[in-house]
Parts: sequence; structure tokens; C-alpha cells
Amino acid sequence: MLIPNFSEFTIRRNANAKSFQRGEAYYEADAVISLTQRGNLLQAEVEGNEVKPYQVRLCLNNEGLNSANCTCAYDLDGWCKHIVATMLVCMRRPEIVEERPTLEQLLNRLDHLQTQRLLQELVAEYPRLIEAIDRHVNLIVHPVAKQQSAKKAKPVRQATINPKPFGQQVRQILRDAVRAWEDGYDDDPITEELLGVVQTAVDLSERGDGNNAIAILEAITSACVENWDDVAEYGADNDEIVQELNDAWCEAILTAELTPEEKVDIQINLEAWQDEWDADFGLVSEALRQGWDYPPLVQVLQGNITERGVWEGEIPDYADDLALIRLKILERQERYQEYLYLAEAEGQTQQYLTMLGRLGRVEEAVEAAQTQMNTMEEAFALAKTLTEQKSLPQALDIAESGLKLPGNCQYSLGLWMSDLAEELGNREAALLARKAAFQAKPSLFDYQKLEELAGENWASVKAELLQIIRTYNGWGTESAKVNIYLHEGLIDDAIATVNDFSSYNSELIYRVMDAAISHNPDWVISNACRRAELIIDAGKAEYYDHAVQWLKKARAAYLESGRKADWASYKAELMEIHGRKRKLMGLFKEKGME
Repeated sequence: MLIPNFSEFTIRRNANAKSFQRGEAYYEADAVISLTQRGNLLQAEVEGNEVKPYQVRLCLNNEGLNSANCTCAYDLDGWCKHIVATMLVCMRRPEIVEERPTLEQLLNRLDHLQTQRLLQELVAEYPRLIEAIDRHVNLIVHPVAKQQSAKKAKPVRQATINPKPFGQQVRQILRDAVRAWEDGYDDDPITEELLGVVQTAVDLSERGDGNNAIAILEAITSACVENWDDVAEYGADNDEIVQELNDAWCEAILTAELTPEEKVDIQINLEAWQDEWDADFGLVSEALRQGWDYPPLVQVLQGNITERGVWEGEIPDYADDLALIRLKILERQERYQEYLYLAEAEGQTQQYLTMLGRLGRVEEAVEAAQTQMNTMEEAFALAKTLTEQKSLPQALDIAESGLKLPGNCQYSLGLWMSDLAEELGNREAALLARKAAFQAKPSLFDYQKLEELAGENWASVKAELLQIIRTYNGWGTESAKVNIYLHEGLIDDAIATVNDFSSYNSELIYRVMDAAISHNPDWVISNACRRAELIIDAGKAEYYDHAVQWLKKARAAYLESGRKADWASYKAELMEIHGRKRKLMGLFKEKGME
């Protein structure tokens, strides 16, 4: 198996029913045209609706799949169909995966001169690569200043990295976006690219080098502000990039050692950028004002906690963002007790409870959870942390409590708890959790798993599950309903589910029609003929092949019910009325419908 601890169930868990269905169709159609593995990286090309294939990238680690990304524009629930198709190839046809050397292995084959020549040839072939090399050389050759405690004296800020290439990169991204839009490209070519540049500064902050992070962020922000009008004409908005810049600036400022004069310079720039770019850098300004010496903050970090946390006046909307960034820095500096004080003071319950667990203070975490835990997400995070600490019974108790709380992760929490309960031999808890998952997102797989867990109690559990799907109106579960109804032979329920569907769901309707031919041929005939006639009467020649597919279903129902003469009469009437539609008549002949 290419991916450790991976199964088809994992795919179904991470993709909605429609994406899985379409991904399986892509797999069957051999849309995955290449699949290469280089160490812990799997890369695939998948044919889709665009001229160029989509690029799928799967990153692995020792425990299994770490991340999955695709270049398509899909932004709905779970994995896209291209990722699903790639995963299915990995599962079902691992022999077609081409194993290639990793980058490290390739470079190890070269000596110093060969490596230099390789880079020179790559730059000659891809001239813009020189800008990326310039930026990375700057990052490599200039050592990162050793991270210092926020309590030590602050030296004058001194950047050692040349920030100009980062501003140039931003300008190039914006120019490329304009060209793409002028060529008719519809998607957003800006945000992901810009966030990648900002991430360079974040990486420096995480290494304790706030000074160089600030230098890079100054170049990035200035370039955005100066050149944004060019992309604003095409409808680009700056909301997402401003939010990311706020976070990155805040972390850099709280990591760097700044003099009062430098703080003033940064504040002047922020105010100018806000006015010119119509942006809100309030979070950055507050981080600049407070630093780590803000008296209410100092009191909290010493354990003196009040209801107002670290705030003297009105608590701003960005208070949570600022608290989370401070917690990130405190954790990085291993200031764990101060972390706990701040998390408690600022109401960051998930961070507070999980840090207690990570520090091995399991009993304290469980006790605090009884009074402080308010959401499923907090319970899920703590339960996973307790599992990492090998405190499995406590993790199960926390997960079960979490299912009773409000939140948006009931499906994931239910599945996770069910697996843990089975591992601990607690079938009752496993059944309860799996039922909660099914309630949030029904599927045939979970339905069958519940049958296995219910054992001799299946009859009552089955009735409950069928009632759930009959009343469930969540988006994207039509396929799950049909799968379960057909699995149970409940043809009338399946018919009621798809009867008024648009032909966009044709594959699902076909399946119900195939199952209903012997049970209710009249419904198949009336529904299929209605759909075909809507297309034919409208003269939509581009959809005539779909009309013929519907008529094939109607014909099958006529013949199955012993009404061959009725089919012949209906077909003759169609041909008499629409006989001059040559494309339609050609399809009739081609599909054997004459």
C-alpha cells in the first residue's frame, strides 16, 4: 500500500458523496493520466474540464496522509473529485505508480560544479527562477538572530535580508494576474501566490527572526498598496490578504526587538497604508502599542487574572486573533505557565485544555473540561490530545461529552469516537458515536457499520436510521439516501427521493429507474419520457443524447412490463412529430432505438 493506514473508508470520510461518485467515474474513465511517487510526495495529473490537466499533490508521513491538494477551483466540503480519483488509483492500481528519486537523492548524485550548472541551465530555461533563487539565497546565507526572551533588553532592529526581491515578486504576481484576466481566466490567481510570499515572513518569525520578517513584510505590503489599483479594476479585493498580513505583522512585531523610534516608523507606515489601500491594520497597531510590557498583560502573565483579561477598555473584535498569536509565541518560547495564564484569561478554552493535556496534567485537564468546555471542537481537540498522552478512557469520556455540545464537527467527532470505543471494546459507545456521525452525514458505509455494531438490536436501530434519512434535508446526501433505500429494497422511498430531481442528477436517477423497472414500470416510463420530451420539444440538439438515454430507460420499462406494442406506438408518435430532427433520428438509429 502506497499510503500507510489508508483505506477506501478514509476517502469516503474526507469527500462528500457527490465528489466520491464523480471521482470514481474519473477513475473508471482513466482520467488520472500520470502518478509519480518521490519519497513522501505523490504527484498526479488528472484530466478535467480545462485544457491543461489538474495537478494533484499528496504529502505523506509515517502515520499516513498528511495533506492533499489540487489545482482545481473546488472549495466545497472535503476533497475534490480529482483527489478522489488519484486516491482510488493508489488503492486499486498501485502497480501503475511510477517511483522516481526524491529531490535530495537527485542532488546527491551531483558534485558542486554540476549543481551550479544545473541551476544555471534551469534559470536559462525559466528566467524568472532567478528571483526565487535571489530570495532564498538571502534567507540561507544570513543567519537568524538567536531568539531572545521578551523580558531582555531590546537592541536596535537590524535586518540582514535584502527585502527588495520580495517586493518585486509581489509586483510580478499582480502583473501576471492582470494578463491572466485579460486572457479570459476567471479564477483568482492572486491570493494563493501572495499568501505564499507572506508565509516566508511567518517562517522567519517562527524561527525567532522578527526583524527580518518585518523587513520582508514592509516590502510586501508596500508593493501591494502601490500596485493594487491595477488588479482592483478586475474586481480583486484585498480582504483575505489584509487579514493574513495583519496576522503576519502582529507575530513579527511581537517576536522582534524594536526601539521606540522603530515602532513610530512602523505606525506611520501602517496609517499611510490603511488610508491608501482602504485596509484595517488595527490588530497590528494594537500589537505595536502593547508589545509585551502592557501593564494588564504583565499582570495576566504573572497569574493575576480578572474578568477583563488583558484589556482595560472596550474589547476589540480582533482580541481572539491577538491572543492566539501571543499563545503561539509563548509556546515557541516554552513559557508554558504564562501560556496557560493567558489562555485562561482570554477565554481560549481549547488552547488552555489541550496545553494542560500536552503537559501531562491529564486529571487537571479533565476536571477543567467539566466546567469550561463549551463546544464540540474543544472536546474533540482535548480528546485527541489525551489520546496522544495514552489516556484513552479519559479521551473517550471527553468525546462522549462533546457530542452533547454545540458545534460543527459532529460527523468527524462521531467517527473518531466510534473507532476509539471499538479499540477499547466498548460497543455501546461505538454504536452511540457512529449513530451521531450518521445523523450529521448519512452514508451507506456508516449504515452498514451500524448494522454490524448493533448486532441483535439491529431492527430497532434500523428503524431509527431510516427515520433519520427520511427527515434529513442536508445538502449533498441524495446519493446516500438512494444507496440506503436501494440496499434495503425500499424502491418507493428511492423513487420519492429522485422523482423531482433535475437531470443534473441523472446518474442517480438512472440507478433508481433500473431498480424500479420491475417494481413500478409506470413511474419509470412517465418520468423518463417527461425528461426526454422536455429536451426534444425545446429543440436542444446538444442534449439529444441525454434524451435518448431517458428513452432507453422508458423502453426497458415498457418491455419489462410486457407492453411492447405500447412502446412501438409511443416511438412511432415521437418519430412522426420529430422526424425532421436529423440529429435526433441519427441517435435513434445509432442507439438501436428504431
